[in-house]
Amino acid sequence: MAKRRFVAPSRSALDSRIFAHPAFDGVSGFSPWFAAPDWPTLAALNDAMPVADTRFVVQDQTLLDDGQHYEVRIAEQGVIATRAENWHDLFNAMIWCRYPAIKQALNAKQVAHIAAIGTAQRNRAQYALTQFDEAGVIVRVRDPALLALWDRHDWATLFHHHATSWRSGDIRIAAVIGHALLEHALLPELLLVGKCLVLQGDVDDETCIASVADAIAEGRLLNDPQGLRPLPLAGIPGWYPDQDPRFFAEAQCFQPVRAGRMLPSWAFSLTTFSAAPS
Repeated sequence: MAKRRFVAPSRSALDSRIFAHPAFDGVSGFSPWFAAPDWPTLAALNDAMPVADTRFVVQDQTLLDDGQHYEVRIAEQGVIATRAENWHDLFNAMIWCRYPAIKQALNAKQVAHIAAIGTAQRNRAQYALTQFDEAGVIVRVRDPALLALWDRHDWATLFHHHATSWRSGDIRIAAVIGHALLEHALLPELLLVGKCLVLQGDVDDETCIASVADAIAEGRLLNDPQGLRPLPLAGIPGWYPDQDPRFFAEAQCFQPVRAGRMLPSWAFSLTTFSAAPS
């Protein structure tokens, strides 16, 4: 059976209270863009764009007739093709405005790979870059013992028995980067799974984000999809109702480790940013 294409709810049908969900905390500064009854204008998006010589432009046939790849057009023309009245592209704009260094690094690496192999094929690094762009989450961990639970997909212990670790900040979401993830979060009944980069240390979220941006730009991250850890976001305390033991045992998002799946055996150190044992 073919996988059904996700269809986001219409703006008029959406209950704006959904934006109080923690998934949207990182883009809460743009609340007028998603909470107001009308869609924001391209002028409003461009007024918030912090990257010089880069702008959002309506995606129409005239734009597409240049024949350029989406990523190449951004790099060469400073033009981000943006569909009108579209949640996916609106969240993409928010991420560009909130985490510009991440988006610039992702774009630069995609363009470098396109220059090397063309557009007829994609390598594993491109798949990793795309997965992080669409569904990426940055997680900061103070207690490395929690990574062992994550490695085993021992979800009930990681989330339920260690709920205090999430509340105290021993493990926390530093940033939701994936704009497709945010789009899917518009439907609260969906049990979403983030594709995570994990950083080990005790610093603030902005330091985590800057470290990830630098590492992507320098080619130290996102060279293979296997370097991304899956995290069922519905397990995080406060992210989903009724998080009892039965939920962790039965919900489809809490999968066991797939046979042959090799999880990253490290988290990045925030002091040296070198591989550190988990």
